[in-house]
Parts: sequence; structure tokens; C-alpha cells
Amino acid sequence: MSPFFAGETFAVVDLETTGTRKEDGEHIIQFGCVLVKDLKVVKSYSFLMNPHKEIPQAVTNLTGISNQMVKGQPDFKHFAPKISKILKDTIFVAHNVNFDFPFLNYELTNAGFDALPLKAVDTVELAKIAFPTLPSYKLRDLTASLEIEHDNPHQADSDAYGTAILLIKIIEKLASLPQATLNVLGSLSGGLIRETDYIIKEIANQSRQVRRKLDKDRIQVRNLVLKRQNVNAVIQGQEADFPSSQDTKRELFKGKINYRQEQVNLIDHLHKFIVNPDQRIMIAEAPNGTGKTFAYLFAYAYQLYTGRKLVIATSTKVLQEQLLKQEIPQLLKVTGLAINAEMVKASSHYLDLDGFAQSLYQNSPNKTTLILQMGILVWLTETTSGDLDELQLTSEQLPIFNQIKHPGDARVGTPFAEVDFWNLARRRQESANILVTNHAYLVNHYMDSIWGQNPYLVIDEAHRFAGNLQTSRTDSLRFESIWGSLSHLRNLLFFTDNSLVNQGEENVQLQFMLDLLDTESMDLIHVLNRMQKYLYQCRNLAIGQTTLPNKTVQYTIQGSDLFPEQSSFRKMLKDFQQKLEEVRIHTNQVIDQLYIEKDRFLTGEESLIDDLVDQVDKLDYYAEKSYQLSDLLNQPLLDHLGFVMAVTNPEDALSSNLHWLSIDSSEELHKIYQRFDHIALISATITDNDSFDFAKEALALPATGVISYQGGSSFPMSEHLEILALDENQPEPDSPAFLSQLKEILTKDLSGQKHVLVLFTNLELVKQLYLELLNDPAVKDYELLAQGLTGSNERISRRFVIAQQSILLGADSFWEGVDFHNCGIDLVIATRLPFESPDLPEVALRQHYLKDQGKDVFNEDSLPRAILRLRQGCGRLIRGEDDHGQFLILDPRIWTKSYGPEFRASLPVVVQKVKFGELKKRLRMKR
Repeated sequence: MSPFFAGETFAVVDLETTGTRKEDGEHIIQFGCVLVKDLKVVKSYSFLMNPHKEIPQAVTNLTGISNQMVKGQPDFKHFAPKISKILKDTIFVAHNVNFDFPFLNYELTNAGFDALPLKAVDTVELAKIAFPTLPSYKLRDLTASLEIEHDNPHQADSDAYGTAILLIKIIEKLASLPQATLNVLGSLSGGLIRETDYIIKEIANQSRQVRRKLDKDRIQVRNLVLKRQNVNAVIQGQEADFPSSQDTKRELFKGKINYRQEQVNLIDHLHKFIVNPDQRIMIAEAPNGTGKTFAYLFAYAYQLYTGRKLVIATSTKVLQEQLLKQEIPQLLKVTGLAINAEMVKASSHYLDLDGFAQSLYQNSPNKTTLILQMGILVWLTETTSGDLDELQLTSEQLPIFNQIKHPGDARVGTPFAEVDFWNLARRRQESANILVTNHAYLVNHYMDSIWGQNPYLVIDEAHRFAGNLQTSRTDSLRFESIWGSLSHLRNLLFFTDNSLVNQGEENVQLQFMLDLLDTESMDLIHVLNRMQKYLYQCRNLAIGQTTLPNKTVQYTIQGSDLFPEQSSFRKMLKDFQQKLEEVRIHTNQVIDQLYIEKDRFLTGEESLIDDLVDQVDKLDYYAEKSYQLSDLLNQPLLDHLGFVMAVTNPEDALSSNLHWLSIDSSEELHKIYQRFDHIALISATITDNDSFDFAKEALALPATGVISYQGGSSFPMSEHLEILALDENQPEPDSPAFLSQLKEILTKDLSGQKHVLVLFTNLELVKQLYLELLNDPAVKDYELLAQGLTGSNERISRRFVIAQQSILLGADSFWEGVDFHNCGIDLVIATRLPFESPDLPEVALRQHYLKDQGKDVFNEDSLPRAILRLRQGCGRLIRGEDDHGQFLILDPRIWTKSYGPEFRASLPVVVQKVKFGELKKRLRMKR
């Protein structure tokens, strides 16, 4: 028997209700309770109740409890005495206790019973603390992640049982933690919901009596317990001959990896390229399921014994993790080579232990920050990297991240210098043979010494590389935000009741500084306004104009038009930078003075200082952006740059803001290519109707001397993929009839599909369809996700993968920019052919630039981009030889327009024309 909570009884409760607002007459329809004693389930209860009102369809969809089921049941008042008796002398536990506990007490008091005088504990907060790396804390997802079986999610009895087992696992996990960690958790836990802290404090107190020794694989530094780290020894690699013959490869692969001829063909072509000193760049297409990742690893691995590194840049976190955790271990298993690999990412991905330790002593963090801190304390006992991405965070906008993200300096002489995660990461990277990074990091750090001398380079997902470079060069100066920060700073200094000028009236030195800041900050605002007026007057130079739903008007302007050589804006920008620096320096001097004399004359000085520091941080950020803009404007030619002036109030010049983006990145791409050797650019979809011409131009590859290779599929694609396209007798994609037809497909024609991805080119249509489907009982078994409505793109993607059944409505990056690894998508619906909207600023600027160069914009840019995007949308389905799925195209233009045959020819299997009435039969899953 566990020594923890001996003799105590936990009543784990879940309620199903007609709605969330108890004061508005909503009622309980099901009470579920599981009693846990000595950390074992001992009894369970379930009562269905008549709420004497209609159960909304959305509640029935979620819970499966209908009006018919409760019609003959007693109401809550009948069960109230028994519920009070069951819960007497227990500790009340619920998953989101601040809903269940008040709701139950409200019903009890309305029935004439006393509210329950119980300790109340929340398993949501406890789970976030005990299991900080899980992707979701919804009960259904938690029970799946922790392999807790319960039969009927969203019914109270089943959910209560799942929560009970979750509670036991949480207690077991917390009880296994080092004493020092438990002590810090206990000291922080007072800010948790209700009496949730009781669990942590009780475990810490009982554990303290046992006096356990710290495990050998952990180390304590100050009050933090960390997992012991190690740095891999430098591996020079072992010289080995590349297995040239087919038979040698077969022997190597036997019992470890399937022998796939198309994969071996790719390996041989890559090897031939790598060993040829006269060749530098190769572009290759290898369809999904070819095993391209293992192929390029195998081909390069035998060249690493010289000490040269292989750098691999890819676009998604998922593929980076797959490389390190699956593909490279597989490579070592097959080849027996002595090679190690490390991830390379920005320092901000790593936890700064010094900053985190300091954050624990700050006053009263908000609830989200508190739970994050407590989760990090647990995570530190487990992580071997300190990479914050392991926490799968969705709250990175919290102020605490400025303090706990590593700034990238080499820590010397600080309390945690010897165990600093960033320093350890750099040392591991220096000793590695293979470095895995992302496109954005590579393009911003291609001259970093970490890559070593004359390194090899593989750019995976190469079709996205140029776009990712351009995205990394997109930035802005939001003048309205700068004005807002300056106004807030001036309020703190001069205008609030507790302003600094009022509190420090007798401090002559401080008053001198404040007088100076008053003048300087106003001067800064004046030059800021002059810049805004200059931009506003240039709106007639726009090559395009778009009004957003929030009434902001975007003016798209070429760089050479907006900022000619003699532009007065350049001088204004220098004045702005000078005055911004003056305000920043003198505000810092005020802060220093406050630290020295704060006890003499200030009230609430800590919060004021913190607020001032925050404003200085923002000024630093704006200064950095202004210098980026200066660097751009100092270039000899601005034709490759585009600018977007966003005016939030079209009638007000002082609502102007400036964004900039790169239109032509060829010069930067050439610099990157010069830094590396034997560069392979690889993708599953990079050709346009068997031609690499569009990709070569987009990637700024030389016109001659580039080796190209197009591989075939390693399995018969027609046995795995079916492509259907509705015939030409369909409504136009922008019509109301089209939306009705799409809704009908999703509510009537699905049969067995668990993951359905619907791809749009219009977010407004996403919103309309989502609202139509939201409470439709026909899709009640699906988790409905919609871009821009149900969370960030990252959160939506995560939910889509986790959910047992889900429909995702998405546009933009969901065609190819978000990875659904191991999800097993059954059906992808392309609502229309994915031509870019010419109204988008980046599209308008690029097309104008191409037109000036005499290009046929439609045939040389718009059409090949749309064809590639359609291929990538289709590529969502078949990631390997175990996948099967259907791709449905709803846009009749694939049959009616002259470019339709090009779209159809680009897809991997024959497109089958179907009538709308045939869909139900054709969409039946064949698995």
C-alpha cells in the first residue's frame, strides 16, 4: 500500500449538464462519481437525471445523452440526499473543478441541502504540472496519452473513472520526484485552484519523512534538480567504403530495412553526385514513400569520415524530430558507422536556468505562469536538452518568456554556468557529424562557424526553401505600437496619480532626468508622426490596394517607388533612431536611479520599475527593427523589395504602419550556396509536369551545371490513392449553392473516414462552413477544427492528429506547410484550384516585378505555383506504403478551363470524373 494519502477517500466527480450557466436555469443531467481509497478505485456511481428542460442538440452530440433517455428519470432533488451522503468526508476531485464543484453545490442548495464543505482538487492543473510535455490536457487526450481506458468519453460515469485513474497516476508521478523539487513545488502551489495545493504539499511533507537520496542520474544546483547531462565525444567518423553494388546493399539492408529499388536508385544517384568534384548542386524529386530521407543520409554518411559535417535543413519540426529519433538511428543500425547528430536551433528555444531560477522568486505570477513554472520544475528532472519545444507550449506570449528564454550568450561565472543548456547544446553541435536545422535558421545563420569547414548541405522540402527565406525577411515597423509604448511611458513618468514626477518632487537629479525625457519623448513622437505622414502621402504610388475585414487598408508599393535615393524619409529614419536611443538611455538612467533610491520616496516601486523595464525592452525591439529597415534602404537597388503600408484608419495619416518583404531572394540564395559544398535540394513535389524549370528559377539555381533527378514511386500509387473530381455541372466555388453542396458531402457522404482535411483558398468560406456544421448531429462524432476559429494553426494541427475522428477546415499553409505526421488522413477535399489571390500584397508585388521583367505572369508564375500546391495538397494523403486515401476536387475548372489538363497531368494517378450524386458510393472507405 502506498504511504501517501493512507485512509483518505477521494470522490472523483464528473457532471454532464444542459449548459454551463447554472444561474440561467441550466441543470445536471448526469452525475458520475468514482471513490478512490488508498489510491485504488473502490466504488462508482452514475445517475441520469431529468432536467425538466430540453437538452440542446450540441450537448446530445457531445455526450450521447438525449431527451428521451432522461424523460422518465427523477430530477436532481431526488438524488440530492444520496449524493450528499456519498461525498461526505471525502476530498472532491474533478477535471476542471471550478465548473463541477460550484455547479453541484448550486444544485444542492437549490434542493434545500447544505453546500459541500470539502477540499476541492483540480486534475487539469495537476496534470499540467506532473506531465508537462503532453500535447493536450483535455481528459480524452490525457487518457489516450497515459493509456487509461474508459469506454464512453463525455459521459459522466466514464469520465469520472478516467479522471480517477488520472489522479492516481498524477500522485504516483509527483511522489517519484526528488525532494528538492517537491519542496519548491510545495512553496509555489498556494496559487493553484481551491485546495489543489493539498496534493502537492501532502506528498512533499510525507516524502520528507522518508529522506530519499537523489538518484545518480540527477544533479541538484541551488534549488533546482536537473537530469545529468553529457556531451558526446568528438567522433571523426570511421572510414568505410560505400557499398556500390546492389547485392552489398541488399545484404546490409537484410532484416533491418525493406529493400526498395527506387530508394536505392536515389542513393546511387546521390553518391555519384557527391563524389564528383566537378558537381556542386543536385535537385531531386522523390515521391512520398520512396524513403528519400534515409536515401540521402545513406549517400552522404560514407563521406563524413574526413571530419566534414553534413547539414540538413528542413521546413518542419516534425521532420527534424523524425530525422534525429528515427531516420539517423536506422542509418546507424544499417551501416554500423560511428556517427552522431544534433539539432541546431536558435538559443531562444532553450531554457535559461539563471533566468528561470530568478523567476521563481518574483511576486504573484498569474495562474498560467505559475503552472508553467511548476511544470518546468518537473520537466527539468527529465529533459536532456532543455529545449522548450519539448513542452509543446501554446502560451509563448507570456511575459515570463522574455526572462526564461536563453539570450544566446556564453554563460561564465553564473550559478548555472556549468549546466547551461545552450552552452551544452553548442558543445554537442561542435562534436556532431550531422547537424539538423530548419530553413529559417539556416538562411539567417549560414555563416555560423558551427557548420564547420566546407560542409555538405541537404535542403529537404526544397520546394519551400525560397519562400521560407522570403518569410524570414518579412518584418515591420508598427508606428502605432511605438506611439502606444511612448504614451504609456509618458503616463508612468508624468501623468498618472502615482507618476514618477509626483513621487520624486524633492529629488533634484531625478527631476532633471525627467525634464530631459519629457522633451526627448515628445521630439520622438513628432519625428514618428512625420514619418507616418510621409508614408501616407505616398499611397498614390501603390500598385495594389486591399481593404481587410477590420477596415485596415493595405497599400502595396515597390521599394524603389516608395524610397527614391533622395527620399526625405531616410533622414527622418536617422532622426528617429537617434531620438529613440536618447529616450532609451535616459529611461535606463531613471531606472538605475530608482534602484538606488527606491526606499527613500517611492510607493509600489517594484511594479513601477518592472513596467519601465518592460517599456525599455519594447524600445530596444523598435530600435532593432528600425536598423533593419536602414540596412534595407542602404542597398543600391530596391527593386527586389516590396513594402506594404497598412493604414488602420483610412482618414488618418497617423494610423500608418510599414511592413516590408523580399520579392527576389536570388542574391541571398547564391551566398548560401557558396558557403556549402555538394548541395542536394530534395522534395517529394518539386516538378511541374516533369520539368524542374520553375523550381530552378524559384531557387535561383544556375542555368547550367545543376544535376537533376526525378525518381519514381516505390509502390503502385494507384492501389493506394484515388483521385476524384466532380464533373463540370457544379456550382461556382463562390456561390451559396457550393457551400450547401460541401456541407452535404461532409454530413451525408462520409463513411468510415476518421481524418478529413478540407482545403480552401478563402478563410471567409472556412468560417461560414464551420458555423453551418458546428451543431449538426451528422458530424457529432468528429472534432471540428477550423483555421482562425478554433486556435492557432499549430494547436489545430495537434488536435487533428490526436483526435480519433476529426474534420479540419483550413487554407494557406494547410495545403502543404503543416505536417500531419503519422495521422493517417483518409480524405482530402480541395474546394477549388489553389491559385494565389492577386490581391495579396506579396503576390501583387511579385507579379508586378515579373511583369517588369517581361515574364508571362500567368503561365510562368501563377499556373506552376497552383499546380505545385495542388500536388502538395494531394501529397497529404500518401506518406508511405501503408497509407490509403482519396483526394476529391470540387472545382469544375479542372474540366472546363484550358489549363485543366495541366493540373490533371501533374497528379500521380488518373483523375476520375464523378457526378455529385455518386459521391456517397464512391467515398466509402475500402480499407
